[in-house]
Amino acid sequence: MTPREFPALLQAFFTERLRQQRRASPHTIAAYRNTFRLLLRFAVTRLGRPPSRLALAELDATFLGQFLEHLEQQRGNSARTRNARLAALHAFFRYVALSEPAYALQCQRVLAIPTQRFDRGLVEFLRDDEVAALLAAPDPATWIGRRDRALLLVAVQTGLRLSELIGLRRQDVTLGTGAHLRCHGKGRKLRCTPLRRDVVRVLEAWLRERPATPEAPVFANARGGPLSDDAVEHLVAKHTAAAQRRCPSLAGRRITPHALRHTAATQLLRHGVDRSVIALWLGHESMETTQIYLHADLGLKEQALARTTPSGLSPGRYRPDDALLDFLESL
Repeated sequence: MTPREFPALLQAFFTERLRQQRRASPHTIAAYRNTFRLLLRFAVTRLGRPPSRLALAELDATFLGQFLEHLEQQRGNSARTRNARLAALHAFFRYVALSEPAYALQCQRVLAIPTQRFDRGLVEFLRDDEVAALLAAPDPATWIGRRDRALLLVAVQTGLRLSELIGLRRQDVTLGTGAHLRCHGKGRKLRCTPLRRDVVRVLEAWLRERPATPEAPVFANARGGPLSDDAVEHLVAKHTAAAQRRCPSLAGRRITPHALRHTAATQLLRHGVDRSVIALWLGHESMETTQIYLHADLGLKEQALARTTPSGLSPGRYRPDDALLDFLESL
């Protein structure tokens, strides 16, 4: 039997493998789709043929390595983004290896492309005064300002992921006694997050301006549809820039929607909430992920240092007893 060509394999990967067999989430499908969009555009530029005429043999390990290098050097993607794109390619070539053994050797070489190691920096989060300045930035006299203030407040208090935040519907919000939000997080896990009273009041006022239908998005764009990822990132950046006038410590910092999630986690940690509870609150797969907030918050480390006992030793200074050692010490 003649093996299928690349266009047929790619279509089958999305329709049969991801949607039917694995029942992948819309977020996973969108992420993989974006990877192959970038790959096909790169292939068209390099090979000079439309995507429907590409052969799988041309997409070998060497060519895919050049594509990953292009992502880093020309598009300025980070190592994390590169690894996410590589994960999509690996998933596709694992499917090809199983369905078309004729390509097994090529698939083996592609699957041998390693992920890239990277330095893990400290997470970005906001202090209480910075949160107050950010929430005061939207204009409450406008519809967009009231929407943005409600969105920012919910994000800071609940720690929802960006996809969870823009995916909220009216039916996911319960106000009154036991007020909470329901969302589907990573791994299709359903999660309920309680709401503070001040957040409930803001949400009640905001939802009075929204359609009462259960499927209506809580945070909509001007046309009534759900906000996009880029729209939320833009509004967070816009209000962060405006908040700098009130809180200069925000100047020069890139605050993203994920930084608001980190802010919620650090606030819980500072108030003595156990890490296992924070992991459940944020929808983490394990408590190891929550460990990053212990490293990020210097205030927690200072509190731990204050509980230690001074050694009582007086400071000393090393004094070399040889001219050559003295020279080396001066370098």
